[in-house]
Amino acid sequence: MRIATRVILLLFILFVIASCTDEKSSPPESEQPAEETTGEADDNEESGGSEEVENRQQLATNLDVPWAIEMHAGNVYVSERPGAIVTITDDGQVRKPVELEADLSQQPEAGLLGLAFPDNFTETNTAFAYYSYQEGGFYYQRVVQLEENEDAWQEVSTILDEIPGGQVHQGGRIKIGPDEKLYVTTGDGSVPENAQDLESLAGKILRINQDGSVPQDNPFQDSYVYSYGHRNPQGLAWDENGTLYATEHGSNAYDEINQIEPAGNYGWPEIRGDETQENMITPVVHSGEETWAPSGMSPLHGSFFFASLRGESLNRFNPQNNTVSTVLSDLGRIRDVYAVENGLYVITNNTDGRGTPSEEDDQLIFLELPANQIHGS
Repeated sequence: MRIATRVILLLFILFVIASCTDEKSSPPESEQPAEETTGEADDNEESGGSEEVENRQQLATNLDVPWAIEMHAGNVYVSERPGAIVTITDDGQVRKPVELEADLSQQPEAGLLGLAFPDNFTETNTAFAYYSYQEGGFYYQRVVQLEENEDAWQEVSTILDEIPGGQVHQGGRIKIGPDEKLYVTTGDGSVPENAQDLESLAGKILRINQDGSVPQDNPFQDSYVYSYGHRNPQGLAWDENGTLYATEHGSNAYDEINQIEPAGNYGWPEIRGDETQENMITPVVHSGEETWAPSGMSPLHGSFFFASLRGESLNRFNPQNNTVSTVLSDLGRIRDVYAVENGLYVITNNTDGRGTPSEEDDQLIFLELPANQIHGS
């Protein structure tokens, strides 16, 4: 009887050990890196599956924490957070420093961020940029005009100043819209209540005349604010009908793609995911408990392609059925994407301190997409 009892007890102990071994554990959120979002990369009900593409061409290597891609007259321009712009042509890549009026902030996610090129860049050599700086113990962002000279880019005028910054959540995307206005995404600067404050420029999408004045048809009188209630939006793109969409980093996952309406309140920090509240807009699609950490976005033939940092992928959002699918997932962190007729330019972001860079990182890659992926069929 004693032997039988001991056998039963031994079997019970082995069963408990095996059960504990099968459980998967993850570090608490407080121990996760200071990324824009946190969460586990599980499939969610809104996923459109995977549609990996293999045809690719490496156009530039050893980029230094790149952030934005722009194109003009067949040339590709990439901003680097430490303060340079790299021009990539058929003849190779050339890096020029950017001479700014203020020293770049060294805060996480800060630095030289977004770029935008007006149609007349060839004549003026002048483009727009968004950068982070520190002054008097406070962190800010600034929208400026840059002029390209033979050996450097130089800040020549200020379009908008003293956008609040912080430890993280600097925003940074800048685009010229179909209406020729500047659209700028700003983060909440680590102060969530800024997003709901219409007197603050933080946690917003701003709309600005190219001379720095407030457009008369902005939704709030004498205000740059176009939409609010944003946590950390980093992607902007318009569809063929001129409808604006934005990507946004959520809190503990719940990343978003939003259709932007003038004067729209997108809820942060009051709601997230499918939560609702009166006069607040829920996202068109969100990641649920999966993490995208979405950044730059670009439209192509009815779809939107967006970069994913912590999700380490390039994704396609189909607005016809509100699904998200994976296009590329073997380059690590991806910061920005720029669409052309037959494919996509993407930049990796593995040298930003949160990735695992290869000897050639960071890189600019061109992806030639098959017709079924371009058209979303």
